Amino acid sequence: MPGKANSAFMKPLSLTADLEAVVGKGPMPRSEVVKKLWVYIKKNGLQDSADKRNINADEKLKKVFGGKGVVNMFEMTKLVSKHLS
Repeated sequence: MPGKANSAFMKPLSLTADLEAVVGKGPMPRSEVVKKLWVYIKKNGLQDSADKRNINADEKLKKVFGGKGVVNMFEMTKLVSKHLS
């Protein structure tokens, strides 16, 4: 049986429509959301080539990132949390 911390991490969460537009239909666990975000970022070439920690948001991601055009990967996790419940 997994530990408490792990089961909370794996718990499927509801996603906002803006987030679903990027990662697909929820509910899904946070780990899956982050994985799919990276797939989307790489597929669309949104990772900054000069500084790999930065994500250059397209229109869909700007909605998830609160209107910001560029966020770093640590900030991204925090901004995405606002779209999970």
